[in-house]
Amino acid sequence: MSRIAFLVSLLLLSALPAGAEDLATVVDQRIRAIEPKVIAWRRDLHEHPELSNRETRTGELIAAHLRKLGMEVQTGIGKTGVVGVLKGAKPGRVVALRADMDALPVVEEVDVPFKSTVKTEYIGQQVGVMHACGHDAHMAILMGVAEVLASVREQIPGTVKFIFQPAEEGPPPGEEGGAPLVIKDGALANPKPDGIFGLHVISGIPAGMITYRAGPLMASADWLYITVKGKQTHGAWPWVGIDPVVTAAQIIGGLQNIVARQIDVSREPAVVTVATIHGGTRKNIIPDQVEMTGTIRSFDEDMRQDIHARIKHIAESIAEANNAKAEVRIDKAVPVTVNDPALTEKMLPTLKRIGGEGGSRMNQRVMVAEDFSYFQQQVPGMFYFVGITPKDQDMAKAAPNHSQRFYIDESGLLQGARSLAALAVDFLVGR
Repeated sequence: MSRIAFLVSLLLLSALPAGAEDLATVVDQRIRAIEPKVIAWRRDLHEHPELSNRETRTGELIAAHLRKLGMEVQTGIGKTGVVGVLKGAKPGRVVALRADMDALPVVEEVDVPFKSTVKTEYIGQQVGVMHACGHDAHMAILMGVAEVLASVREQIPGTVKFIFQPAEEGPPPGEEGGAPLVIKDGALANPKPDGIFGLHVISGIPAGMITYRAGPLMASADWLYITVKGKQTHGAWPWVGIDPVVTAAQIIGGLQNIVARQIDVSREPAVVTVATIHGGTRKNIIPDQVEMTGTIRSFDEDMRQDIHARIKHIAESIAEANNAKAEVRIDKAVPVTVNDPALTEKMLPTLKRIGGEGGSRMNQRVMVAEDFSYFQQQVPGMFYFVGITPKDQDMAKAAPNHSQRFYIDESGLLQGARSLAALAVDFLVGR
């Protein structure tokens, strides 16, 4: 640590209530001491990934760890989730810390000794399974924080809830899951938290750097389904039928005008993406119908509803102009992730103190979504990012989250654990 950073730390700590300085220091020292354990947990979880709502081994491992620490432990929350309750020896508020558990149907291409070789069935097909989004890191970080805070429970004023949540990536079709089911199963009850914190490791940011933002941080996500119905005919006689392929192509072009020409992107950004298009079985047959799917991202609820209405109007109108028919379905998936401004402002000194070594900075809004947003609808919450790309690597060339080549520089895990533990302690001591 540089001399300037050290002096800043001393100044920040000097503002703590009596006894809080010692607790903050002890917790940080113990987090540093168990860094090898955090890395070992992460590697074990990485080597044994499980898909959404199937995190059986993962849940058992976490539950056993929390029980060993002497916590009250609930299992089966949101199907496979785990909630641990750590009661401090002193009265006080309640803070919750959350980590997600599920992996993705991705074949890993990263050559590490703990590489995942797991295969399973997903939506009727054989797939590889990989922690390609960093949830293995989130769980290991929270396991480390749990161990350290349990070791100082006699000094903790209040209660800490450790929420390990399944299916953040979304449950399989036809199943409930994720944060809504975890909340429904009582993760935020008995006792209800006064605040909740979560983090996400992210590619393209130097390992150990912390980034944050008050207000909207991550976009809402909606799923788009459009079926274009025409009339099948020979490819040589298109005038005898109604071509849903051409109609679908025109709809795709029309939808791009929503963001490009119809909404005020100077106020809020948005995205309308058609990601898949399926239709037909043979090169000389115009099919009866074409099916398209995609996603919609936005940061404002009124704009979100406006975009939905425009998509429906454009698709149906273009189809009608071609004597076809368009059926539009939009499923709301995840709300906007909104960091409580007052909570973020209050905890900013904590993030800056911990981020001193790896750096910290304001983050731009990002179009990806997070169902941590559901927790924030119930209690004040703050979500932030921790970089995990090697510092000597070109950040622009780093494989992104969800890539089969997603790579975690494990030196970033320490900053994740330090920051999450510090936020919990500072929140409880009223810093």
